[in-house]
Formats: sequence, C-alpha cells, structure tokens
Amino acid sequence: MINIRVVLFFVFVGICKVQAQEIIVENDAQEQKEVKEKDTSGVFKRVKVDGVAAVVGDYIVLSSDVDKEFLQLEASGVNVKDITRCQLFGKLLENKLYAHHAVQDSIIVSDAEIRRSVDYQIQQFLAQVGGDMKKLLAFYKKDDEQSFRDEIFTINKANMLASRMQASIIEDVEVTPEEVRQFFNKIPEDQKPTFGTELKVAQIVVQPKVSREEKQKVIDRLKEFKKDVDENGASFKSKVILYGEDPGLRQSGYIYTLNRKQPRMVKEFRQTAFSLQEGELSDPFETEFGFHIIQCVKIRGQEYDVSHLLLKPKVSSESIKEAKEKISKVRQRIIDGEITFAEAAREVSDEKETKYTGGQLINPETQDYNFELTRMDPELYAQVQDLKDNEVSLVHTESDRTNNIKFKILTITDRIEDHKADYAKDFLKIKQQALNEKKIKTIEKWQAEKIEDTYIKITGSYRDCQFSSNWLKK
Repeated sequence: MINIRVVLFFVFVGICKVQAQEIIVENDAQEQKEVKEKDTSGVFKRVKVDGVAAVVGDYIVLSSDVDKEFLQLEASGVNVKDITRCQLFGKLLENKLYAHHAVQDSIIVSDAEIRRSVDYQIQQFLAQVGGDMKKLLAFYKKDDEQSFRDEIFTINKANMLASRMQASIIEDVEVTPEEVRQFFNKIPEDQKPTFGTELKVAQIVVQPKVSREEKQKVIDRLKEFKKDVDENGASFKSKVILYGEDPGLRQSGYIYTLNRKQPRMVKEFRQTAFSLQEGELSDPFETEFGFHIIQCVKIRGQEYDVSHLLLKPKVSSESIKEAKEKISKVRQRIIDGEITFAEAAREVSDEKETKYTGGQLINPETQDYNFELTRMDPELYAQVQDLKDNEVSLVHTESDRTNNIKFKILTITDRIEDHKADYAKDFLKIKQQALNEKKIKTIEKWQAEKIEDTYIKITGSYRDCQFSSNWLKK
C-alpha cells in the first residue's frame, strides 16, 4: 500500500487536473440518483445522474471525478493498471482536504496567475484538436468558451491551493545525519538498494562571441522602442508580440508575475523589475538571455506583473568558426599531453559553473558529482556512453538554455561500478530517501489530524472502500 501511495503522492503534486467540482455552502451530500427520460422511440429508460460522492469541508467530489482522474493520469503517461478506484478516490479526498485548509490558512493564489495557467492549458488543449475551439468545446461538452474557461479557472484555483498547502506542510522538513543513519540501519541487509554504475563527467564549453557592434545595435533598437512608447504612446504589448524573442512569454499571456519572496527569473531581471513604478518602462539591460526592456504592468503588494521585450544579439558565422577551431585545438593539446583536461577547462571554458572545478559536472538531482548511468539525461548519456575513462570526446555542437550555439568536449574522470548501497559512498542518495520518507510521514500525520477536525461525508459504494486514512472516521 505504501508503494502506491508514494507513487500517487508524487504524481499528484505535479499534475494540474481537469475535473468537475464546486464549492458548497449548506447542501448535504446526496447519493447518485436515477431518473427516467424518454429515448428516441418515446420509451422511458433509467439514466444515472452524476451526484455527490463525498464532501470535504467546503468542497465536494462528484461521482464522475474518479473516471476523469483515470483519464487524466493516462493522458499524463501514468500506468493506472495497479491503481484502484478506491485509491484514486482517496487521493481526491486528500486533494480537497488540502484545498479546504489552504483557504483556512489564508494561502493565496492570485487570479492573474490562475488566468495565465488557464490560457496556457487551453492552448495545449487546442493544439491536440488542431486549434478548433468548437471541437474542444464539444469534447468537453461545453456550450461556449467562457463557461469552459470559468470551469477550468475554478478547478485550477483549487488545485493550486492544494499544491501550495501540501508544499507548506513539508517545506521545513529536514533530516539530520543521525536520522539518515537510523533510516539506513533499519533497512534489512537483503533489502538494501543497489545503485547502478556511476560516472563522474567533466566538460569544456566554448561559445561563439557576440561583437560589441552587434550588442550596441540591439541596445539602440530597444531604446527606439522605449522612446516610441514613452513619447508617442505606442503600445508596448504590440511591440512585444511583434518583435519579442521570449518564447515563454506568449504562453503566460505576455505577463510574468514576480514575487519578492519567491525567486524567479535571473537576478538582473528581478532587480530591474522591482525598481519600476506601475506603468514605468525600464532602460535596456543585459542578462544571459540577451537584452531586455521591462514594463511594470501592475503592483499588488509583494507581487509585480511585468511584461518585457527580449532581443538576442546575432552571432556571426566568423565567430562560430573561431569558436569551433578554438575547442578543436584545445582537444588536440589534451590528447597530446600538453595540458590536462582540468587545466584546459580553467584556461578556455566559457561555462562559469564548471570552469573553476576542472569542468566537473554536478548532478542536479543529487548535488554531487556522480551520475548513475541508467538515470542520466539522455543527451548526456549519448555523448559519454562509449567513452573510456579519461578519453576525450569528439567536439559536440548543441544549444544552451538560452538557445545560443556552443561547442563542447567531455571526458569521464571516474567510474564506480554497480554496487549495494554503502552509507559512506552513497550518503547523499540515502539522505534523499530518508527525507522522502520523513515528508510522507509528515503529510500522513497532518492528514490524520485534519481529518478529525474537518467535516467529511462519504456516500454510496465508496463507503465500502478500505482507505489508508480514516476518511470514514470509524
């Protein structure tokens, strides 16, 4: 049972679900009922009407919600073969419990943030039906777009509240080294996990340089845009739509919401945004993504709604050629023994995160230098799978997260063959497992306490479920 709960716990944290729900005030839960209606021949037949399966605080779960949850999980790539209706129904009860207490604890989700999520979600839906809104409305049995948007808005708000309530429950959970040791020692010897082959990987990155002239050209163009808006009243949003090069901005409705308490965006972007008054437009400034001007659209306490116009300086073909020649020469020097890989990284690498550690990559999941071969990023795996230890790869061409071209070479600096978990060698992995277990126990304790303090009523056949939590308050 604990395994399926762990799976559902992590699945539901990240999924934004589309399900029927509503807030109730005084109505008690009602059983799913049967009514009579005529078919095309005029004969009466019995038809099941969707009813309330459960009430949790101010929220309800409809009988149809379980079916919709199965469809949503399958659409998200989850294998539902071993998930029962009772387990999924129990998870829906948990979701409503989180949302109810998020409201009680004054956890806030802004309407602007929800509307942007709705816009993005509908764009994703439309992409699946060839952009045909009529087909989309017919599929979800909605009469018009606004009612569809309103329903998704209500659903997303409850889901965001639930997600943030869950996050707040475990945000301060930590494990001490002694707790990690106790966690590891209580695992029977024949059940200790086995970790696959692990590699330590280093890389050297060389990026083509952008000329000063090209940078100044972009800055001057942004200044012209700013002048046209400030002095002539031109529409900033129109310029963003026509000329902006931030692909993520359209998906968010051309608005980003920044919060002083929640880091988002690079430092230069945040500093500039929070220095603006409502309606003000910034001067051009540079980040690793290119050059920007920002407009502050709305200020709501700690939250700033901003839009921005991003332009990326173009890299010349000559710069690209020079960069490739540079890294090719460095590779040959390493192979000839003139310089070590680590020395070459410090000398020529343009990747500041690894330059001063000899090019050594950090695993983003474990925050150490080890990469488990079977869990490695597919692109990185393809680049190193055939390398012998200390062998230097051929020059690879790829784009970084800002979509700028770069060239790199890689090497394997160490290899650890597959082995049974060792407390000293695998401390960080064991620590993460111990932390996950403690988070699950923290959530279980919170649920047990809140179930007792919350109005909950379950109707119909779901009262026969064997829940892991005391939803029936027996």
